[in-house]
Amino acid sequence: MFAIRQYEFGPAENLRFEEVPDPEPASGQVRITVAAAGVHLVDTTIRKGGFGPVDFPMTPGREVAGVVTALGDGVEAEWLGRRVVAHLGQANGGYAELAVAGVSSLHGLPDDVSFEVAVAMIGTGRTVVGVLDVAKLTKDDVVLVTSAAGGMGALFVQEARNVGAQVIGLASGEKLDLVMDNGADAAIDYTRDGWADGLKDMTVVLDGVGGEAGAQALRTLGPGGRQIIYGWASGTSTPISTEALFTNSLTATVALGPGLMRRGLRVLEDEAMAGLASGRFVPLVNPPFALKDAAAAHEALESRATAGKVVLRP
Repeated sequence: MFAIRQYEFGPAENLRFEEVPDPEPASGQVRITVAAAGVHLVDTTIRKGGFGPVDFPMTPGREVAGVVTALGDGVEAEWLGRRVVAHLGQANGGYAELAVAGVSSLHGLPDDVSFEVAVAMIGTGRTVVGVLDVAKLTKDDVVLVTSAAGGMGALFVQEARNVGAQVIGLASGEKLDLVMDNGADAAIDYTRDGWADGLKDMTVVLDGVGGEAGAQALRTLGPGGRQIIYGWASGTSTPISTEALFTNSLTATVALGPGLMRRGLRVLEDEAMAGLASGRFVPLVNPPFALKDAAAAHEALESRATAGKVVLRP
């Protein structure tokens, strides 16, 4: 099979498209013929060495969807030939034509759900559900969503509308139209100087960008407002002082890390996939990249040139 291989930490060009032996499923595992593999900012951080040591050479990729084509010992025969999606864990072989996954990680897929849409929900969707557990949006909220054209941001905009809240999305350039088409009440170009001028009395900021954009977003909150932090795509976290929080009785909460684990990742995945089936969530998917172009996919994601979930197609 062909797969992406990485031999050392570093830039996207370290991702190499190579022919490697087919993986064999161990006991309790299945082999999936991959139809779509998810790309996440976490993948780029792992590539650069930001999440600690890994065993090289490695095949990155944590999210896959496809068809089960081989079974390990102890796996029920009914899984053979099924359409599935799975989260593989940290840096665990998804950027490939074939991948192995534990049977306990599998979610069966109906025929009317595309592999690209499924892979957009299994990891990104479970994180969205966890963040929304913290945010607890209501119809009385006025919500500001940073990176509103991203894989997570698009789902946050949808959920705000689902509960009847007002929602404003931050994006740039032509992505503003995508944000409006997704149901936002307004879309603002956060690359424009003074974009936050005139914005006030937000009740919730969903902040996945951090840096100066996150700091400006914090200043739009009205009394009692809350900033829910789920990442810093800008490369730096949002600077927050207790003095800034005291000024308007604000709260700032980090929605990732141990707090995300309270309900269990499988529970969050189940809710995300149920939300997909019910129409609660309709993920925005960037036009897929070919597997061999994984380096270009990483570069596009890091430069914010994509909209929605970034996916590789073998």
